[in-house]
Amino acid sequence: MSIFNRPHYTSDATQFIDELKRKKPSLEAEQRAGRALLWDKKLDRSQLDEYGQARVPQQPYVYQTQAK
Repeated sequence: MSIFNRPHYTSDATQFIDELKRKKPSLEAEQRAGRALLWDKKLDRSQLDEYGQARVPQQPYVYQTQAK
């Protein structure tokens, strides 16, 4: 048997996802809508710069008190 004529292998996970997508075609659109709610946000670069400038440097060992 040639390596090019072998039957195509699909894992159980891939088969499950394909079947789920066939049963519920709106699944991908729902996933994209959910992602847009939490992750796809427009960032204000000037605010990000201000946050970076206001950051307080952390000491090497955070639980040790400052010696005076």
